[in-house]
Amino acid sequence: MAKTLRNDKINKIIYISLGGVVVAIILFIVLFNIFSNKENNMQIGENDQKDIVIEEANSSVGKSIEEAKNSTEEDENESVQVQISDDTQTQQEELSIELAEQENSTIEEDLTSKVNSSSDTNNGTIEQVEKEETPKDPTFTMPVDGEIVKHYGKEKLIYSDTLKEWTTHLGIDIKADKTTIVKSSSDGIVKSIKNDPRYGLTVVVEHGNGFSSVYSNLLTAEFVVTGENVKSGQTLGTVGNSATFEVLDDPHLHFEILKDGVAVDPEMYIK
Repeated sequence: MAKTLRNDKINKIIYISLGGVVVAIILFIVLFNIFSNKENNMQIGENDQKDIVIEEANSSVGKSIEEAKNSTEEDENESVQVQISDDTQTQQEELSIELAEQENSTIEEDLTSKVNSSSDTNNGTIEQVEKEETPKDPTFTMPVDGEIVKHYGKEKLIYSDTLKEWTTHLGIDIKADKTTIVKSSSDGIVKSIKNDPRYGLTVVVEHGNGFSSVYSNLLTAEFVVTGENVKSGQTLGTVGNSATFEVLDDPHLHFEILKDGVAVDPEMYIK
């Protein structure tokens, strides 16, 4: 009986020891697993942190490289833009100078042209005004074929057979038979056809530059009318003997030339 109790006690101790060993083993296994998991987690965390650090570093490096690249590109662009701006400004300045020179040249040419044109115009205008102010005197020809039998006498008196006295004679007398054609001495306009109480049937023709011509002692004057334009050599009338102041003289044409209404010597103008 004592042996049995002793065996039971030994068995109980063995069982307890085995149980403790099993518990210890189980506890070891649990702790080992916990420690392993913790260590793995720590390694994973460290790896994650390393990855994050590496990614951040890579990102930072990439960003730095990109920023440096962008900065370099920006600097290059700015440098290029500055160069382009400088070149453009230089070109604009050169173009502005060239345009200014061309404009000044054009202005000088225009001014020179205008001055020359104005000078030419003024000279032409002056010449034209001078020509207009001093037109040429008309050219006169003999109004009838014949001999001058009595000359012009304004200051030197001429003896009149009809009046039987010495008197002025403001024209010339050209001897010609009756009905001899009397022609206009120059181009002009017939101013009047009248019967003068002293010199009989008379035709007056106006010419340029204040000149007029007078044809007196006519027989007829039906070839022209007042206001008619006549040419040099055109028929005005015929020689007669209608002048009361020269009725005793032979048939002739009494011819006068007036300048601004004043009688002048016809022989000075007849060509």
